[in-house]
Amino acid sequence: MTDSRQTSGRAAEQSARDHLERHGLRLLAQNWACRVGELDLVMLDGDTVVFIEVRYRRHAGWGGALESVDARKRSKVSAAAAFFLQQETRWAKHPCRFDVIAMSASAEPSERLNWIKNAFDS
Repeated sequence: MTDSRQTSGRAAEQSARDHLERHGLRLLAQNWACRVGELDLVMLDGDTVVFIEVRYRRHAGWGGALESVDARKRSKVSAAAAFFLQQETRWAKHPCRFDVIAMSASAEPSERLNWIKNAFDS
């Protein structure tokens, strides 16, 4: 990944985190990594542990941000979430959900951030 893409990705994750915190979610982990993958954001929404995949696309030419969360990506996020719950046992008995934040630089400002709650099941 190039430095500008990494910078864009980090900025998108920070925007997503800020947005979610404004909506009352509390950060548990950011960029949590294990041998099967990485979790962009892990947050608490009430008593629910939320695993959030943040996707950013500058252009939709290769498909949009939301479309990039394909079956392979969902599987990797689910596997990483399972590892997280094994490592962070205090959250293991809490309900969980998988959200996606899809961001597009080319969208209208009011549509640049699309938060899909319960975007997929593990």
